[in-house]
This record gives sequence, structure tokens and C-alpha cells, in this order.
Amino acid sequence: MEKKLFQLFLFFTTLTSLAQERQTLIAGRVLDSLGVVKRANIINLKTNQGTFSFDDGRFQIHVSLGDSLRFSTIQHVTQIITINKEIIDNKALIVRLKFNTYVLDEFELKRNNLTGKLALDVKNIPTEEKYALLKSNMDFSNVDFSIVDHRIDANDRVKSTPVNTVANSYSGINAGGLIQGLFSSKKFEKSQLLDEKFDRKKAFRNKILSELGEDFFFEKLKIPKEKYFHFLDYCDYLDLDKIYNENKILKLIEIFQKESIPYLKILKEE
Repeated sequence: MEKKLFQLFLFFTTLTSLAQERQTLIAGRVLDSLGVVKRANIINLKTNQGTFSFDDGRFQIHVSLGDSLRFSTIQHVTQIITINKEIIDNKALIVRLKFNTYVLDEFELKRNNLTGKLALDVKNIPTEEKYALLKSNMDFSNVDFSIVDHRIDANDRVKSTPVNTVANSYSGINAGGLIQGLFSSKKFEKSQLLDEKFDRKKAFRNKILSELGEDFFFEKLKIPKEKYFHFLDYCDYLDLDKIYNENKILKLIEIFQKESIPYLKILKEE
């Protein structure tokens, strides 16, 4: 009799253990105060199995009673949820994440005496500073003016003298053609460099928008869509491309969050 009772006890104990270890596939959705959360990392801390939320915030994962799920993103506070019987029975879970708050170090904004008017500001620059600027930008100390390139005069001499066949018109050198010949190639090269620089800047800004998401700029920061490129121009003095190339995404987010406040005030005043 005792043997049979012991066997029954082992049977029920094994059955209970199997029931606890049996996993259930649950479906859920990750949200925040602005809407759905895309690409949130979701990990079952007991089984080390993970997944992520799709573009509509939905996800699926296997869990057992008592498991802990960790939900995390760069922009949100990490949240851990313990699986209870209600979640198992409903096979559903709604998770609401809170935005993370980044505290920036204090910095001193030094005042200057500039008025914003070029004519007045130039007059207020000390004479020695003007001289230093002129010297650094107009230094011809390495140029030997005694050397004459005779090839220039020789080339002019071998050219035939243009014959003016139009009555009452100016005869002599074609000044317009000469000037155009001297500067057209330089203008073309400069134009090409500007186009390449513009294309690189545009590609970089589209990449930033793709990685951080439209919700971050247009919903959270409240930047108008038509002002997106203007906003990045406003932040450009902070070397955004250098920070991005160093893979400092969190620092980029901090910069955008900080700079959006005065930028929106300027738009409001306009």
C-alpha cells in the first residue's frame, strides 16, 4: 500500500513539474506615450531566448510561468515583466515603456560683443587681430616675383591677330573670351566639389532619419517635417557627421533633444 502511494506521489510530482516547464507561445505589443515601439529588444532571462518588436510593435515569444521578460531600447527605460497565470491564460501581453531622460553636463555659454552686422563687427575687431588675419590669409613670402614665365608671352606672340570684320565694333583682344577661358575651368571644378559635398550631406541626413526614425524627430521632438533639413543645418556646427562616424548614437540623440528646444522657440517667434 505504501509503495503504491509513493508511486502516485512521484507521478503527480512529475506531472506538476512538466506542467510548470511547459512553454506557452504568447503574443504581445510594445507601446509608449507616442504610439508603437519598433525594434524593441525582448529577452526571456530564464531561457535566454530573444526576439524584437516589428514595425507595428507586435511580437511573439515562448514563456513559462514565472519567467522574466526584459524589454529595452536606446530611447526607453528598461522594463522587466514576470510572467503570471493571467498572462499564460490570455496568451497576450501589452507592454508600455517610458522614455529615458538623459542628463547633460553643465556648460558655460560665453557672451560676445558681436551685433550680427558685419560692418560694425569688423570695426570692433582690434587692429592687431585684423593684421594677424590678413597676414595668415595673404602671405606671399614664399613667392619669388623675380622669376618671369616667358612661355606666356611666347604663346601670345604665336597666335594670329584677330581681324575685326564688323563695322563700328571694338577691335582688339576678345576680353570676354579670355576671362571666360581663365575662370570657366575653376568654376566647373568648384561647382563639382560643391555638388559632391551637398550629395554627401544629403545622404548623411537621410541615413540619420532612417536610423533614428521619423517618430523620434516629428513626434517626440516636434520638428516639422518640412523643417527637418533646416534643423540639421541648425545643429551642423556640432560636427554631427564626425559623431556619427564614431558610432556615438546616444550622443547624437542627446544633441537633437537639447537643440530642438531653442530651435522650436525660434520657429515660434518667426
